[in-house]
Amino acid sequence: MGSADEAVLSGQAWSDFCRSLEQAGQVILRESAPKTPLDVAEGYRYLTRLLRNSLYATIENSDPERPRWQGLDLVKIGADNPDNVYHSAPVRGTSSYLITGTRGTIAYTSFGSKANRYAKDGTMASTGELRDGDLAVEPDGTVEIIVSAEKPAGAKNWLPLAVDSTMIVLRESYLDRANEVPGCWEIERLGDTPPRAPLTTEHLERSLQRTAMGVLGTAATFAPWTELFMTRPNELPDWGQEMFQKAGGDPEIFYLHGYWTLEPGQAWVITTEVPDAPYWNFQLNNWWMESMDWDKRITVNKHTATLDDDGSLTLVVAAADPGWGNWIDTTGHTSGTALLRWVGTDHHPLPRCRVVEV
Repeated sequence: MGSADEAVLSGQAWSDFCRSLEQAGQVILRESAPKTPLDVAEGYRYLTRLLRNSLYATIENSDPERPRWQGLDLVKIGADNPDNVYHSAPVRGTSSYLITGTRGTIAYTSFGSKANRYAKDGTMASTGELRDGDLAVEPDGTVEIIVSAEKPAGAKNWLPLAVDSTMIVLRESYLDRANEVPGCWEIERLGDTPPRAPLTTEHLERSLQRTAMGVLGTAATFAPWTELFMTRPNELPDWGQEMFQKAGGDPEIFYLHGYWTLEPGQAWVITTEVPDAPYWNFQLNNWWMESMDWDKRITVNKHTATLDDDGSLTLVVAAADPGWGNWIDTTGHTSGTALLRWVGTDHHPLPRCRVVEV
């Protein structure tokens, strides 16, 4: 009997899993985190979302021989974009895959291969990108993408893989949810697929370990980000892009993260030049860097924002609508994080920020 058999049969694998999850709970209680009932409740809900997503990814959908798209609407991580539809699929860097589907009418689509190491060191480095502007779409709206280490001759669309690639991330960004249609995509591994094997104790034990470490690793990665942003409250500075790219950011996106904190009767006013870009958005997040629900007034983008007469953008983050600018609702929070994204442009304006009484 192997060690995995013993760990599962004795219940040790499950006990170790539960103890690791208990460690993740300490992230919610860290000294710097807010202590309001709303923020703490959201913190524990954040862990349950990470757990749900990770269990599915490690136990049910971890086979790079038979990849399936997994919707990331099950979880919010690292200032997820409320305009986005996120999907991921497991891959092996030494295999080749075919993605087929339709582009739809959604504003922006990109594919990226990643080396997911959240459970180890909190990184998810890009190993290949296929951007919206480079996506070749057939006249009937269909698309074929080869995913491999080497580019095949004649391939119209190619997504590179590296030896350490573990997943593909699909990002689709709405400008107008009411009218745009996202793509419809399938993925398959090229070549012969071996028969599906029964569940093993090795797979179960390893999956439980990966899940617990993934929950802890993800929560422990982004809490220090918020702590960093707290050193410059109510600003949206350029912190440098390397940290965000290492954690899985899209190289075509320029990220301006910030931390906001307001007293009753105050508003955070943000003004900025707006560059020519296929997509941009501003969003408000909670302390755990989860976007607020997209159906509330917590985000604006290139389509939904109202620009000033001179073409600039004014955002007003406040508990109630002051009647001017683009109101962003704090949804019962007194502090949290925020993000302004400039996508697909080499010009990245830095906004001016101030706190005012309203």
